[in-house]
Amino acid sequence: MKKNLFIAFEGIDGSGKSTQVRLLKDRLEANGHKVYTTCEPTDAPPGKMIRDIFNHRIDGDHRTIAALFVADRLHHILNKTDGMLKMLEDGYTVITDRYYFSSYAYQSPHIDQNWVIQANSLAAGLLRPDLNIYIDISPEISIERLNKGRTSIELYETLDNLRLVRNKYLELIDVFKGEEKVFVANGDQSPEGIANDIWDTVSAMLQ
Repeated sequence: MKKNLFIAFEGIDGSGKSTQVRLLKDRLEANGHKVYTTCEPTDAPPGKMIRDIFNHRIDGDHRTIAALFVADRLHHILNKTDGMLKMLEDGYTVITDRYYFSSYAYQSPHIDQNWVIQANSLAAGLLRPDLNIYIDISPEISIERLNKGRTSIELYETLDNLRLVRNKYLELIDVFKGEEKVFVANGDQSPEGIANDIWDTVSAMLQ
């Protein structure tokens, strides 16, 4: 039996990832697991630069953003204090809100897809998720939720871009189906319904 897992949540903005990370963490802990939750971009310097670009505080080209994500992700994996490899070695199940599928989906509409995949190959080689969970919602619902819950809209949060990103997610999930374990959750359900579907998949991996 595998005692701890590495799980990455994916989806377009507003898909409910944060809620599902919390619900899965609570359920795993109730079943006796140590759980460490994290997210990308991180609070490390490259991640802070990404957030500043997203929030229009500094200017940044798509190529710069993609490269910053590579640096931030490698630090996320490798740092000795609370890097994901360290936490997994310490026996935690690690759940991240976004990982390299986010780079594939968000960056590929704007720069060369093969470059994005290759640039993230070191991260994929170091640490591949036991399970990627993609929560699928329509871009129209995404925009509706973002407009309801936010006072400002970030760089990629436009309807046209979110349509491109969702299409890329679905395309690349299919491309990588031989290499990656991906569970596609129907995001149109209630949060509890989504959580139950996710738990069915995760608990089966813990048998």
